[in-house]
Order: sequence, then structure tokens, then C-alpha cells
Amino acid sequence: MLYHPTLDKLRILKFSGMSHALEEQMQSPDITQLSFEERLGLLVDREITERDNRRLTSRLRQARLKQQACLEDIDYQASRGLDKTLLLNLSNCQWIKKSINILITGPTGVGKSWIACALAQKACREGYSAYYHRLTRLLQELPLARGDGSYAKLLARLAKTDVLVLDDWGLVKLNAEQRRDLLEILEDRHGSRATIITSQLPIDQWHDIIGDATLADAIMDRLVHNAYKINLTGESMRKKQAKLTEKN
Repeated sequence: MLYHPTLDKLRILKFSGMSHALEEQMQSPDITQLSFEERLGLLVDREITERDNRRLTSRLRQARLKQQACLEDIDYQASRGLDKTLLLNLSNCQWIKKSINILITGPTGVGKSWIACALAQKACREGYSAYYHRLTRLLQELPLARGDGSYAKLLARLAKTDVLVLDDWGLVKLNAEQRRDLLEILEDRHGSRATIITSQLPIDQWHDIIGDATLADAIMDRLVHNAYKINLTGESMRKKQAKLTEKN
């Protein structure tokens, strides 16, 4: 069989997985021991795998996660009040299907952002879209987007993303415009998408940081009442790592 024309046609059709698998089959002396159906099945499986990998790579690139983290690498030995059972339950991503938020609080360095990125990375692996943003920077970008005409486009992207990670919530008190922008984002996502928040502040202090009582009530209502809450404690993981490095 002249398989080079077939390879060319597979490439034209952008079946790169099948073309790679066919090349490998033709170089294997034992491939003739397999039936036609078995060989075809291997080609199709390879195509599906490569397409899934490309889609995952694209989702992770678009997510712009701050850290390369995954749930399987979480350190449960460190004393920081991490509930292993809860994290294992969250790994099935049902919280995304149910549009449940995740609020991660605790002092600096205990791994809030890392866990948030691990949850978002798991979401990408399960076929969901994710997007990471530090809240302070996002709130700076929104007025610029309003000025250059891309505000509606940015809000639409935030609204349709399955998992939105807002890191470093509550570093500064919000002004009137920021409160309105934040409410707009959360209103678009409420009941239809999942949001992950990380903050050094306890949840009971968020209301004061938001500012205006009416808008604060509205924002908190959309965040807190339908959320898993993870409160981390303990010493900074970075400080612990630094101590270990000094000893070595």
C-alpha cells in the first residue's frame, strides 16, 4: 500500500494525530498482526488524544494562571487547617456545574493563590474555561477598557468564563466606580458561573472594604451565600521553605 498520499490527505484534513499514528504503524514490523479494525481504532484514539491535548493547552494558556499548580500536588502535611476531604470533593468539579463559589482566606504565604490555581487547573483539565486575575489589577484595567471601547467585550469574557479566579481580594478599599464594576461582574456570573476568591481578610471584614452599605450587601449576597469557605491558618509556606533552604 502507498500510504504517503493517505498521509498527505490526513494532513490536509488536519488529522495530525492520525497521520502521526499511521507513520508509527508503518514503521512497526508487528503492526500487520493487528486487524484493520484494531489499527483504525488506534488511529482514531490517537487523533482524539491529540485534539484533547491541544484544547487543554489552549484553555490553560487562556486561563493565565499565576502558578503551575495541580490538586494532586497539594501538601496536606503542612499545618494550615486544610480540609483534605473538602478538597477531594472539589476535585470532581461539581461545584462548577452547580455554580458554587469558593472563598479562600488566610494570612499571606499559606498557599491561597496556589490552591485557587490548582482548582482552576483541574477545571481546565475537565473541559471548563478558567481565567485568573488579581482583583486590584482587574479594577485598574476596567476604566481603561471603558475608555478605549473594550469594556463590554471584557465584561462579556468575564461573564462567560466557567471559573473566574479573583486573587488578593480586599487589599485596598473600593471606590464608587470599582464597587459598581465589581457588582456588574458578579451579577453577570451569579447563578450561572463559579468564582474563586482569595483574601488575607476574614469574610466578615469584606463588607467594610467594599464600602457603600447597599452595594456591599448586593456584592456579598452574590458571593457568600452560595460558597464553599476555606480558611487557612499557620505560618507562611514561603518562610518555611526559606528556613529549610538556609539549613541546607
